[in-house]
Amino acid sequence: MGVDPREVAREVVERVQAAPPTLGPGRLVCVDGPAGSGKTTLAEALAGVAPGATVVHCDELLEGWSGLPGLPATVEGLLRPLAAGRDGRWRRWDWHADAWAEERVVEPGGLLVLEGVGSWSPAIADLAGLLVWVEAAADVRLARWTARDGGAMLAHWEQWRLDEQALHDRLETRAHADLVVVTG
Repeated sequence: MGVDPREVAREVVERVQAAPPTLGPGRLVCVDGPAGSGKTTLAEALAGVAPGATVVHCDELLEGWSGLPGLPATVEGLLRPLAAGRDGRWRRWDWHADAWAEERVVEPGGLLVLEGVGSWSPAIADLAGLLVWVEAAADVRLARWTARDGGAMLAHWEQWRLDEQALHDRLETRAHADLVVVTG
């Protein structure tokens, strides 16, 4: 990762815990940035530093490869009930079956880490205690993507890169980040 994810995680948890709750009785950290930048690694470190934290991966909220434009509404649908002190619900996308799978529930309270491309949007800015933007050079990200998903997924790489860039540009995600982490 280039930086120690546990050190970054400790800083993130300290910052979000020092601030008032933003998600009803709980707190929300969004870990956003392009594919292969190290978001999942940081989210796992956050869960290790904050016992009891819930991590939701946004790739499970997408309706397949073309689902990125609809993600902000799906995320808001998960978070607004939590902000009101009710359970948040979401349906998991089964990438192998290419279909929606079971519904999952997130209970209010505690720390919720929402990780993935498009985890933050202006629609939920009032609920995010901290937005962490994670980035890496394109060649590093491609190597990580290939190592994680295999060569068969390379056919999706270029379109996904364009889609995520369009989303991040439209939402100005990096400009809204409370913390920028560069991995390498």
